[in-house]
Amino acid sequence: MPERLTRDGACDWLRRHGPVFVAGASGTPAGLLDHLAGDPARSAGLDLLTSLVPGINRLDIDRLHPTARVTGLFAQPAFRAAQAEGRFRMLSTSHGGFLRHLRERAGLAGTVVMLTPPDAAGRCSLGPCAEFAVTAMAHASTVLGVINPSLPRPADAPTVAYGDLDAVVEFDEAPAAYDLGTPDAAAIAIAGHVAGLIADGAALQVGLGKVPGALLAALKDRRRLRLFSGMLGDELLDLDAAGSLDPNFAHTACALVGSPAFYYRLDGYDRVAVRGCEVTHDMAQLLAIPGFTAVNSAVEVDLLGQANAEFVGGRAISGAGGAPDFARAARLGQGGRSIVALSAVAGRDQLSRIVPRLGAAAVCSIPRYDVDLIVTEYGIADLRGRSVHERAEAIVQVAAPMHRSALTAAWREMAHIL
Repeated sequence: MPERLTRDGACDWLRRHGPVFVAGASGTPAGLLDHLAGDPARSAGLDLLTSLVPGINRLDIDRLHPTARVTGLFAQPAFRAAQAEGRFRMLSTSHGGFLRHLRERAGLAGTVVMLTPPDAAGRCSLGPCAEFAVTAMAHASTVLGVINPSLPRPADAPTVAYGDLDAVVEFDEAPAAYDLGTPDAAAIAIAGHVAGLIADGAALQVGLGKVPGALLAALKDRRRLRLFSGMLGDELLDLDAAGSLDPNFAHTACALVGSPAFYYRLDGYDRVAVRGCEVTHDMAQLLAIPGFTAVNSAVEVDLLGQANAEFVGGRAISGAGGAPDFARAARLGQGGRSIVALSAVAGRDQLSRIVPRLGAAAVCSIPRYDVDLIVTEYGIADLRGRSVHERAEAIVQVAAPMHRSALTAAWREMAHIL
């Protein structure tokens, strides 16, 4: 049987078994991380590898001991000082690449997984989030289970035998909630354009956010939709209630993240399979789905069709996540389409999010050859089969009207050196 730990004992376990992996999204044991940050001594020498997601998960990294080191997939503004000092290390990789890192280079000693209490058969469920936990457990020498009585237990999620855990600690807390907020007029317009591309029977990947939320809300009149995504939220249940989902398809996500009401309804829910990223982000699995459509967002796109989803004003705010994996699979798969959807302007100054070229203060998260369509509130730029010049002209036409002349002039200058 596993060793039962106190909360301080669990912190000591983390220090002794580094590098140790802790999942993000709705699989994050936030109570344990908060306890860890409550006293710097608890995190002395900590070596943490994590997939904490900006806007969903929190870690007060500046309250950890100066010798603690955190490595993650996603940068956050709050991590800026820690990154400059080497206390936070960001990995430049997609979800698919991170799987390989876990298997080949992470050298995990321990893995922390948040679990439901054991059922009558003695098995604990990963609940709404499998993410990287399955792979991490397979490649770590020891596993700490954070038993959470408030964690919902979907009917089809990976389980772990309680007796196979090496240690356990209990934290009773609601999973990380996500509120996408009320979609604005631009998000609704973008969703309307994308919805026009989605027919009955489409296979669909979407992220979380105002545009994905508005898109799924606009698809309630569709039938036989097939969902295969990284994250799914409240809209999953709305589509199910509307009769929009294909009853014969295994709708799949690596993490279910949403409102408290969403988690309440997930307990025993049997219309979605929670699977690890080794399934949801596996290229072979994705390419086997006919007509796979990936809808991802970006901070900005340029006239070559490149998308930056990670940097604003030269500062990292996120990571690539699963977008490059899904975009490539949709671009290469039979009948697939890779869509990048974003509002045309940002901020009070109405700065254009369509730019001539991604600059030195940006990165290319999705390369131009993995983008089929770019959608803004002003329409759809279909880049398929078009030359470099034709692509640029199409992209200019979905920029905000006030910026089109400047973008056209910038392209003329760029065209001379192509």
